[in-house]
Order: sequence, then structure tokens, then C-alpha cells
Amino acid sequence: MSKTDVVVTGLGATTPLGGDVATTWSALLDGRSGISMLPEEWHESLPVHFAGRIAQEPSEKLPRPRLRRLDRTQQFSLIAAQEAWEDAGTPEVDPVRLGVVVSSGIGGILTILEQYDTFREKGWKRVSPFTVPMLMPNSPAAAVALEYSARAGAHAPVSACASSAEAVADAVEMIRAGRADVVIAGGTEAAIHPLNIASFASMRALSTRNDDPEGASRPWDQARDGFVMGEGAGILILESAEHAAKRGARVYARAAGVGYTDDAYDIVQPDPEGRGQARAITEALKDADLKPDDVKHVNAHATSTPTGDVGETRAIRTALGDAAADSVRVTSTKSMTGHLLGGAGAVESIATVKALYDGVIPATINIDELDPETAVDIVRGKPEEMPAGDVAALNESFGFGGHNIALAFKRA
Repeated sequence: MSKTDVVVTGLGATTPLGGDVATTWSALLDGRSGISMLPEEWHESLPVHFAGRIAQEPSEKLPRPRLRRLDRTQQFSLIAAQEAWEDAGTPEVDPVRLGVVVSSGIGGILTILEQYDTFREKGWKRVSPFTVPMLMPNSPAAAVALEYSARAGAHAPVSACASSAEAVADAVEMIRAGRADVVIAGGTEAAIHPLNIASFASMRALSTRNDDPEGASRPWDQARDGFVMGEGAGILILESAEHAAKRGARVYARAAGVGYTDDAYDIVQPDPEGRGQARAITEALKDADLKPDDVKHVNAHATSTPTGDVGETRAIRTALGDAAADSVRVTSTKSMTGHLLGGAGAVESIATVKALYDGVIPATINIDELDPETAVDIVRGKPEEMPAGDVAALNESFGFGGHNIALAFKRA
């Protein structure tokens, strides 16, 4: 049975590199880091003193009364959605044919912690009546659905650091199933808080390179010592190709294939053999009707952890085979943004789509000495030209719990 073609017609983001897609993309191509020392004094009691704060605060784009009723995750998602919607040309679509899939890996954790402090210190009467609508994991999806009167359905898959990639995958499936003509899809995260940093640090998952924050996120480098926490959001507008063509929309790329698997190996550690990751890639290629040698670029999950980075490259080689793996160009934009957790997959999908559309692949920064166990060629030093023609690119996202999502995009 033939599948409905799904295309990307709008992009929006707010990241540690910029308050929109244009500035974020420019910074990625320039090889700039968005990581810096935290300004808050609380970091002094922690082993990690830096993170990837967004470059432009929501207060610069949203009115103060509205900010008070929205968790930071919701603020990010609305800002990114507004940019994506305008970038798509403000589509005219029947609200019952408009869907939303916007996720977060952690949800409104800042609201939970702040309102509990208020309750403990000042009593229940001082707790905000908006606490529950702000802390719900589905609150960003709900906020976006309300903003655009999306009535086809509003969903919020939660799969840790794979959450927003799963949101994009679910949006593709939503359009293919005939439930919607247009879907606002992506993810958001706002989790930079002493408790969260302490928790990840206790796991020894974070880099402690406090003397060099900009150089701390270093995927595939021999001296990598953990990921760098970031925050932000990415939103893509997905449409059926038919709907986009009828309104004369600009098309960035085809959202051609999706792959879902789970390692069922460990709550935190990925399968060291990368079997689930490889199967997700294989499923995405099959779903997109692509051959391994069609894939010319992979925006990898690569978080800068000692075990995860090289295992992912082995999974890429397993899925593509030696011949295709020898020619594919792999990068990690997390080297510049840090790890946006539940927002990572969407922001990296935007980077993957831009690489196809603009014909250039950002380089991974901070690689001084490549880990010799890295099983594929890494784009580093400077951006590289994307091969011409009818080519494809993959975005990979993996999350605690063994969640694996692969997304295949094809040049329009």
C-alpha cells in the first residue's frame, strides 16, 4: 500500500546558539559553542558549573502576564512554534485537520520544584493556581494546540532524550493515517536546575570540564568525559505533500521514514552492541524505501559520553553496511548546543533538514584526538558540502530506557 508523502514546510527553534533557526544555523556552520558558565550562585556547590542556556530569553518575545502562566518548557515551545508557523507561510488549514505532537523528556520540572518551595516556605494559599497546567508533561503540546486551535489531536510522547524525535515520527504517522493534513511537531526542555545537575552528576553522566565550558561537549574525542546539559526547543511544520502543493508551500525536505525500537537492555546504558539502534536505522530506511548508499549524512545522537558515542558509530556501520558507512558523513551538533534532552531530536532534525536544503553539513567541534574506536568518518574542522542529487540524511535520537528513534529525511 502506498504511503502519503509527508514534507517539511516550516522550521522554528530557540537554542543556546540563537533565538531562531537562522542564528542557530549560522552558529552551527561557524562552529560556535553555546555553552557558558552558569550565572547563578548555586552552581558553586555542585561539581558542574556550566550549561547551555538559551541565547534569547522568552521575556524578549512573550508578554509578562503570559509568562507567569506558562512553564519554561511551554514558553520555549510557543516561541519555536510561532517561528515555524510563520516560516511555513501561516498555513490555512481546517482546525480539525491540524494536529500537534510536542514532547518533553522531563516536563515542567522547574514549576514542580519552585511551587513546592513556595508551598513549604509560604503555605498552600501562595501556590499558583496554574501549577498543574504548567507541570504536566503534555503542557507544551496543549499550549501549542490552544495557540493554533489544533483539533485533530494533541499528543506528547515521552521517551527521555528521544522524545522530540519520537514526536516528529508520530506526526509523520498521524498524517499518513489520514488524521491530519498539517502537524506542528517537535519538542522542548527546560531542566537547568541544581537538582537536575546534581542528579546527572551523581550518575557521572555530565562533563566536569569547568575550566573550559565551551570545550566540554566533545563527541568522539578521546578525552570526552560526559554530556553538557542544554535547554531549548525545536518545532517543524509537517504536511501532506498534497496539502503543501495546493497552497504552493516551500518544501525543505521530505520526512520520508521513521524507525522505532527499544534496547530492553538497561534503564540508562544503551546496548553496547548497538543492536536496537541499528534496527531503528534499518526500519527508517525500509519505511522510506531508501537504500543504505542513498544516505550521505547522519546527524548523530552522540552526546559526548565515553560509552555511547563509539557504540552509535558501530550501529551506523551495522545498519548501513561497510560500503555505505565508509562514505557517509557523520556529525554531532550537540558539540555546540549541548544536550537539549527531550528537545534534542527536534533541534537536530532541523539541522538535518537544513543540511539537505542548504547543501552543507556542520562540523563537530572540540575533537582534538579522535577516539580510535570510532567506526565512521566524522565531519570536523570545517563544514562539508552535501553531495548533490536525490540524497537522504538521518537523524538519530536515543533515550534512557532504551528508546531508539531514527528519522530519514530526503531532499525535496
